[in-house]
Amino acid sequence: MKSKYRVEIVRYAVLTVAALIMAVDYRTFVEWGRLYPGGATGLSILIQRWAQDLCSVFGWNVSVPFAPINLALNAVPVWIGFKYIGRRFTLQSLYVIFMAGLFTDIMPVDAITSFIPAADLTRLKTDPFVTSIFGGIVFGFAMSLCLRWNATSGGTDFIAIFLSERKGRETWNLILAFNAVILLLGGAKFGWTGSLYSIVYQFVNVQVVHLMYRTYQYQTLTIVTTQPEKVCEAIHRLSHHGATVIEARGGYKGERRSVVMSVVAADDTTRIYAMCKSIDPGAFINAVSTSRVIGRFYLRPRN
Repeated sequence: MKSKYRVEIVRYAVLTVAALIMAVDYRTFVEWGRLYPGGATGLSILIQRWAQDLCSVFGWNVSVPFAPINLALNAVPVWIGFKYIGRRFTLQSLYVIFMAGLFTDIMPVDAITSFIPAADLTRLKTDPFVTSIFGGIVFGFAMSLCLRWNATSGGTDFIAIFLSERKGRETWNLILAFNAVILLLGGAKFGWTGSLYSIVYQFVNVQVVHLMYRTYQYQTLTIVTTQPEKVCEAIHRLSHHGATVIEARGGYKGERRSVVMSVVAADDTTRIYAMCKSIDPGAFINAVSTSRVIGRFYLRPRN
């Protein structure tokens, strides 16, 4: 029981740090480059900037907060998360959404300027390409922390997970279209420079997440072994995936061998390699990236 509480304390501590990093990214790199992150966050920032300009037109000296807008736009995705994905996952994601919004509103602009040399700071503020690169890296790192601890930043992430896990539909085109609309609206209202560099920002963000979080990446393992039963049992124990055994004959010596083939999540492969080698030191393992799986494939439940 104590161990479970410790895990939860660590989980929420990491999610708090991730939310803080997101807020720093919003108040520095995103603000400097007038960038738009993807999903509900990007739409929230767009609405916030439009509302702030509208207040200035009317002469109202008020600051439009980010958190209420972001929470309102996440209402429907959060409902989808509660109903179809998992309460625990949704609550943890809602915590990230709330904390990121809170930190963003209480944090001053240029929150990290005191830690950056003046020359580098000038470059970051005046070069939108450099700003978008660093901003994408920072946000991608924060997103990866959330995903590793079973949470997300909300918005279209809930919809993407719902369509992927429950409906078996591709989500990339939907998310791409939604982000494209945000960039078009932002470009039409505030100028195209920020929208164009937002493409770089979002691309870098996706690449960092792809590098650090591998649960939804698949690999096909082809294992030539003399211990097929033990290898299959190890694969199932470590990853909850099945395997297919094919009887084969070696092309050089003509010896009988078994070929075990299985598709697993990419973040399970390192443990499977080690276990297979401990079972059969002479095993030959070939791993190939798999772009799509059709049929029954185990996904870790989000609860």
